[in-house]
Amino acid sequence: MSDPTLDISGLTKAYNHGLPNEVQVLQGASLTVQPGEIVALVAPSGAGKSTLLHIAGLLDTPDQGTVTIRGEDMTNLSDRRRTAVRRATVGFIYQFHHLLPEFTALENIVLPQLANGVPDKDAEARALDLLGRVGVAERATHRPAALSGGEQQRVAFCRALANEPSLLLADEPTGNLDPETSDRVFDALMALVRDKGLAAVIATHNLELAARMDRQVRLTGGALEAA
Repeated sequence: MSDPTLDISGLTKAYNHGLPNEVQVLQGASLTVQPGEIVALVAPSGAGKSTLLHIAGLLDTPDQGTVTIRGEDMTNLSDRRRTAVRRATVGFIYQFHHLLPEFTALENIVLPQLANGVPDKDAEARALDLLGRVGVAERATHRPAALSGGEQQRVAFCRALANEPSLLLADEPTGNLDPETSDRVFDALMALVRDKGLAAVIATHNLELAARMDRQVRLTGGALEAA
């Protein structure tokens, strides 16, 4: 078996350390995700799933524990190196699309590639290919305000995959959509992830969507267990 794309071990995280209202969010959370594996992270609101995803994606640091991505321990890396790894390796999708309103769908996908040093023509070609894969290529020149909620989120998927990450982290990516649109958008996301062979952790409240992934883990009492 190949090395896991993501290996988090013994993560602890608390907020308001030492104060009467200290909140212990994570308590020994551990998870391994292999290349090509899609894991559903199931947890109620406030259980700490966003904190877990932020630590796994190098946007936050744990109080204790380790995060290893593609065999490299992230624990003691400089901020500059962590940023470089995150930019090259990790794609994020959130419940709200967070597209830049002044740019078109195409430009929203091109921009992160330009920041990563991809030539203009190559970045545009990849953006158009991704938009085509999720069925919104004809909307490439539209700004977010002219797109439906489902179209906006599909563009956000494309943006997350623009720099060809090996790890995808998604926090309730269809939680802001109606059930019918949610199913259609989730199908597009799954097709992209399967096609690219990514390791993915997708947080969701939707147990039907969770059941369609390779396995489920539940965040309970700050730790992860098989759902």
